[in-house]
Amino acid sequence: METIIVKTYCDFVAKLDNGSIHKLYHDEEYGFPLKSDNELFARLMLEINQAGLSWETILKKKENFFKAYDNFEIARVAAYSEEQVARLMNDPGIIRNRLKINAAVENAKKILELQANHKSFKNWIELHHPLPKDEWVKLFKKNFRFTGGEIVNEFLMSTGYLPGAHKEECSVFAKIKKQKPAWMDNKHK
Repeated sequence: METIIVKTYCDFVAKLDNGSIHKLYHDEEYGFPLKSDNELFARLMLEINQAGLSWETILKKKENFFKAYDNFEIARVAAYSEEQVARLMNDPGIIRNRLKINAAVENAKKILELQANHKSFKNWIELHHPLPKDEWVKLFKKNFRFTGGEIVNEFLMSTGYLPGAHKEECSVFAKIKKQKPAWMDNKHK
């Protein structure tokens, strides 16, 4: 029987220069727990915008996204008017896809609801943790727009809620483990 070697982000960035945009993201952001709802919303929206594109495209436009979407302040994005959506549709610094832009506005509104009911988006996620990936996908699809399996998987892995962001032998793995709350170490089903 042939052994299948799974390539990971750690394998990919190992071949890159230290200043590479992927290497910086891998070493400083990918898999690290996020503290605020705005940070979680931003990561979800970056993952949504990546759909159909390369992650490198999103990383190169990341600063533009934060400027265009008011630093992903949930209440501000939830209140966007048609004029603000039109502004985003004309912004060459971001991904100009109406479905993705509308998803940002509608998902921000949904997060405001979750905050009202659970005190925070983060609390809502933690309330459901741990779930197997397929249950996470069902939950996100029920509550959010433009959240397919790969988007939900990458969002949860990149924020530390699902395992697999880094190999255990990766130097970043130990850094993340130190920052994770103990409850996040529960085994995923």
